[in-house]
Amino acid sequence: MKTRQPLNIARGTLYIIAAPSGGGKSSLAQALLESMPGVQMSVSYTTRARRHGEREGVDYHFISPARFEEMCAAGEFLEHATVFGNRYGTGRGWVEERLSQGIDVVLVIDWQGARAMRRLLPESVHIFLLPPSHDALEERLRARDQDSAEVIARRMREAVEQISHCDEFDYLVLNDDFTTALADVRAIVHAYRLRRETQAVRLKHLLEDLLAPGPRVE
Repeated sequence: MKTRQPLNIARGTLYIIAAPSGGGKSSLAQALLESMPGVQMSVSYTTRARRHGEREGVDYHFISPARFEEMCAAGEFLEHATVFGNRYGTGRGWVEERLSQGIDVVLVIDWQGARAMRRLLPESVHIFLLPPSHDALEERLRARDQDSAEVIARRMREAVEQISHCDEFDYLVLNDDFTTALADVRAIVHAYRLRRETQAVRLKHLLEDLLAPGPRVE
């Protein structure tokens, strides 16, 4: 009996998920991680204050502005941007290591970061979540009970800017019903894993066996 050889490790894929504030991107990304094996979340660095219930190293790496500048100068970010007066950045080393190990990585960022990642990693897959309406989006922001009325109004204005860049993304997912939106994103990941380029690496030994010359049974 022939010994089964291990599958080759194909490079992981970076999935970018973006949406306006209150669009459900963080909740959906977390649900994706919990429901699909082989996917990990990239935890961004930020200079903003930690909100109630947020955990260091889980929601964000919370660092000082001075430390952020040090990391920028050292080239430790794949991308970084300023959003609502706070700095956000994606750690380079962690993401590159996971992708090289064949692990898919999910990164939740805004359109500016997504554009930067497209230039740096053109093979990354970009998904934009659309809210069902402006009213629904505003209701979600108010339900979070995290921001003042002034901040919510600013976030709603910013939402128009965010959504205006959705044509730069590969996929648009309507986040009206959460279960349906999650199923849509899972379908994107699953289909992308079945691409010929990826499967040719993972199933290299099988393809070699199937294509090897030898006697054929008539």
